[in-house]
Amino acid sequence: MSRKLKNILVTGGAGFIGSNFINYLFGLSATGSKEFMDSGFEGRIVNVDCLTYAGNLENLAMVEEKFGKGVLEGERRYFFEKVDICDRAEIERIFRQYDIDTVIHFAAESHVDRSILGPEAFIRTNVMGTFTLLDVARNYWGCSLGNQRDDVLFHHISTDEVYGSLGETGYFTETTPYDPRSPYSSSKASSDHIVMAYYHTYGLPITLSNCTNNYGPYQFPEKLLPLMISNIRDGKNLPVYGEGKNIRDWIYVEDHNRAVWQIVNSGRAGEKYNIGGENEWQNIKLLHKVIELASPKVGRTADEVEKTIVHVKDRPGHDARYAIDCSKIKKELGWERRMTFEQGLQLTVNWYLEHQEWVDHILSGEYKNWISANYGDRK
Repeated sequence: MSRKLKNILVTGGAGFIGSNFINYLFGLSATGSKEFMDSGFEGRIVNVDCLTYAGNLENLAMVEEKFGKGVLEGERRYFFEKVDICDRAEIERIFRQYDIDTVIHFAAESHVDRSILGPEAFIRTNVMGTFTLLDVARNYWGCSLGNQRDDVLFHHISTDEVYGSLGETGYFTETTPYDPRSPYSSSKASSDHIVMAYYHTYGLPITLSNCTNNYGPYQFPEKLLPLMISNIRDGKNLPVYGEGKNIRDWIYVEDHNRAVWQIVNSGRAGEKYNIGGENEWQNIKLLHKVIELASPKVGRTADEVEKTIVHVKDRPGHDARYAIDCSKIKKELGWERRMTFEQGLQLTVNWYLEHQEWVDHILSGEYKNWISANYGDRK
């Protein structure tokens, strides 16, 4: 099966994974990696993002230049809409205006620490926002169990955190029972269930993917890897939760996006696919590796940087280990990772050290002022 996709609505396309995805579809890569520039997509993309703290249109400057504003109207292939996914009237307008046939739903509040401090925003965006998109799609596409379609698709991006915590052995599979432990993962679990309910109740063609930790360019600076790289550059302390023995599976963002694209093109409707890096690291060991790669580039010794590691109080409900069994997507769709962790981590360290103005611009508030001036304060 291969779907013919013409008008794709990408939600959260100004965020970390979403912006890398849009760049990939248009044959672009933040690091210039040619192996990630083969999507073959020839249609139009509508990027819907309300530009909260983690949305950054600078990530899409090349896309805008080549395919957006300034391009002849008949040849334009990229459109940006500053819209909240909970705003039903605006989402309905976008479906009508662009004749949307595919939704790829990245938009989400995604930072666990922020969800602990303020869970309401996570429930609103991740649960109600997903519901709004599903319901508008169902109505616009006229889906029902008696009118099943194979020319439209709603793909939902989720996380391995919905499965809860693993012990020292074992892996999450597509049939692992959900056991979320934080407001963030609970909100994503809720949205996953709603997506599947729309398939079973209304016949809405859906696919769903649960992915492990992503790393790479354009990630918001408070996340683990960009934070540690920036702190190494600036000579700041490197905070580690607890003993740092929590284990995560890491995948390069462009490998994740290739997997999403293969699911969208060829995945079976009503199915979910786990996407993993098969690459487990204890947080503390990962930090040692980052120090090894970054310290020479900032003129410091690894031993000197190691002394700046500080262990802080552990996060409430901190899951011990995540690990994904991604054999289903490999077997059914032929997906394989292309980036080794050594290569991907080195590219990531280099990118953040070479683009510190990007980090500084976000953290200084200058970017927020630019967004307000160019797109207004409406969300």
